[in-house]
Amino acid sequence: MQKFVIIVAGGSGSRMGGKTPKQFLLLGGKPILMRTIEQFFAYDALLNVVLVLPANALKEWYRLCDKYNFYPAIQTVTGGNTRFQSVRNGLKNIPAKEGLVAVHDGVRPFVTPAIIAKGYETAAEKGAAVACVALKDSLRIVHEDGHSEALERAAYRLVQTPQTFRLDLMRKAFETLEQPSFTDCASVLEHAGTAVTLIEGSYENLKITTPEDLLWAEAFLQS
Repeated sequence: MQKFVIIVAGGSGSRMGGKTPKQFLLLGGKPILMRTIEQFFAYDALLNVVLVLPANALKEWYRLCDKYNFYPAIQTVTGGNTRFQSVRNGLKNIPAKEGLVAVHDGVRPFVTPAIIAKGYETAAEKGAAVACVALKDSLRIVHEDGHSEALERAAYRLVQTPQTFRLDLMRKAFETLEQPSFTDCASVLEHAGTAVTLIEGSYENLKITTPEDLLWAEAFLQS
């Protein structure tokens, strides 16, 4: 089956406290987004990569590609106002009718080829595969009146990307109107009636969104 990945990179960098979009921040002397893309080509050098960026970030991306001599065989697509719209734009630029498509955050540069492979393998068999990890910390729920109570953390998972699906199921799911409950692609597929299979992610598969995340990522990269 043909394999595709939609890499969504629409961050603004507001939580980083600066003007540079977080996907363009340097990690080990190279933009985070480039490191993320490299991981997918490490899995498969011929993988079909669709990169979704905000319209106002395209010029800077092309400048960075020139600066770092980064010219992979990827298709660049303009995103929408929400993640749902951006993923749908990416889907529209995949011509194949059948295949497998992963969706990955542009600021998760430590995803491994093994996790990517497991996603495609599971999606081919089950239809939908979502990387996740178990909680390490205790968990409490806070009610409207302010009181809280402990929850059994073994029953919960932290969701990551990649989230990988059969292409036909993905297309059908994204034909619907956007809903407030759509927090990720898995929630869109579930809304369309597709069961989601969880696969083991990695605690190192960090989504870099805050200055502390970037410090951790630098340390992990050096190690």
